[in-house]
Order: sequence, then C-alpha cells, then structure tokens
Amino acid sequence: MSTPQRRMVRATRQIGLFHQPEPKVAGIVLAAGSSRRMGQPKQLLPFRGRTVIERVVENALTSSLQRVIVVLGHEAERIKPLLEESNVTTVINSAYETGQSSSLKAGLNAIPASFDAALFLLGDQPLVTAETIDLILASFAESRPPIVIPTFDGQRGNPVLFSRETFPLMDTLIGDCGARTLFQEYAGRIRSIEVQTPAILMDLDTEEDYRRLLARL
Repeated sequence: MSTPQRRMVRATRQIGLFHQPEPKVAGIVLAAGSSRRMGQPKQLLPFRGRTVIERVVENALTSSLQRVIVVLGHEAERIKPLLEESNVTTVINSAYETGQSSSLKAGLNAIPASFDAALFLLGDQPLVTAETIDLILASFAESRPPIVIPTFDGQRGNPVLFSRETFPLMDTLIGDCGARTLFQEYAGRIRSIEVQTPAILMDLDTEEDYRRLLARL
C-alpha cells in the first residue's frame, strides 16, 4: 500500500464511511533470541548501512502502527543503545531462554488496554516493509478477525496480527511453541492476505540465510 493509499484509507475512516474508528494496533518486534544457529547475535548483523534490528524497527515506525514495542533478551545491553533515538518502547525479557512464548507475553504486557490488536514482527526480517505491514493492518480494519496472516505463493509467513480477543489464550502459552496453538483454536476465523513479496518467508537462522539475504541486494 503506497503512502497516498494509506492516507486515503485514514481519511475515509475519519469521515465515518467505515462506521467504526480506526483500530489501534501495536507492533511487537521479537528480538530476544540467542541466535544459537547463527553463532552470533543476528540482530546486530550489518544490513544496508545499519544493523538488522535497526532496519526492522525503521520499517515498523514508517508504517501505520500506532506504537512499536521491541522485546529484547540476549545481548540486550548491546542492542538497546541502537534504539535509544527511535520512538520505541523497549522491554527486557529476562526469561527469554524459556522460549518464544515468554517474549510474546512480555510484549503483550506492554500494550495499553485501549489497543485493539498486536502485530508480531520478527527481529530478523529486515525486508518486511511498511507497505506489507500496512496491508495487514488494512485487512484487519475491514472486518477485525482474530488473526490476520500474510501469505506468499500459498505459504504462511510473518508478521502475524492477533486481535485483543486472542490475548487471554496467548497468556497461557508456555515454552517455545510461539502462537501456532492459536491457529488451531481460531482456524475457522483466520484471515489470510496474499502479498506480492517473499520477504514474509525469509528470516535469518543461519549464516547461509544471511548470505542469501545479502545476495538479494
């Protein structure tokens, strides 16, 4: 979605044609992992003149998200200074070694009660642009399903949006299961949105992943 298109959507909502106010969505960047398979903090890898985590945060801030929360854990003392000049809220997850569910809950706990949904972004997906984020937000605004998942060529990717309706169940998650359990719970009500970029499928788990990312540039 281009900048003029985003402005048009906002203006249309403001004059009441959507019959409800624009939903408030917070972005939660999950960046607490220890990058064991990479062998070094992937959040700090160089990418387009900055680091991977800085580019992820920049894309989130450029989008229509109304708040951006970054969950840190491993190497937080090295990553947090990089974000101090950005308009983000940083949350330290001291229990990050227990699995991704602890980061999900740490991020949710930082969302104000007035917000309608959370969009979980991976801290190692620097090619997910503001335009892709805004397509997901627009899809949620149309009918407010409990979950919105982007797809490319029939494959589900990230970031994934979860409405406040799902938060209580998410709070019961444990270990490293992430939020996939919720996909089963809300299977009949999930909204999929096809995007035109494979970036939603690309994360950085290994050095080979990183080399492929740089080769795309």
